[in-house]
Amino acid sequence: MYLVPKTIEELNRQLSTSVGFDSFFNRLFDDAFNSGGSGTAYPPYNIRKVSEYNYVIELALAGFTKDDLDVELTEGTLTVKSVPKENEGDDYLHHGIAKRVFTRRFNIADDVIVKGADLFNGLLKIELERVIPEEKRPRKIDIIDDNLKVVDHKVV
Repeated sequence: MYLVPKTIEELNRQLSTSVGFDSFFNRLFDDAFNSGGSGTAYPPYNIRKVSEYNYVIELALAGFTKDDLDVELTEGTLTVKSVPKENEGDDYLHHGIAKRVFTRRFNIADDVIVKGADLFNGLLKIELERVIPEEKRPRKIDIIDDNLKVVDHKVV
């Protein structure tokens, strides 16, 4: 994957797997390209913004158990992948339900943390929260009266 996308399809693919950058992309592209991802890769997924600071990534993983999956966050990349297992003692006459081997990666902003993951009825939900450091939070700035004189950061 290139850092700078060469086509609109590559740009859409990068945008559709990014969480926590939405306000940046909205400002930069004014929603022109933020119309969704390619939608063709397995497994299908949703990225939902639950509140101003909370997100959920949902992956449709019918037939998988928690032992079949590996979820890992490394250097701003959330990776969900299947863990292939050997079927010991299974003697299939017809094996039509296959558990695909897959790896799905999502770019996570530095100020987004993974709160947890839950697998229920074939839907893996990964909860994310955007944590804004104290120095980046909005704060009131006091206005000093013009009649006051400040010397060495003290009002005289």
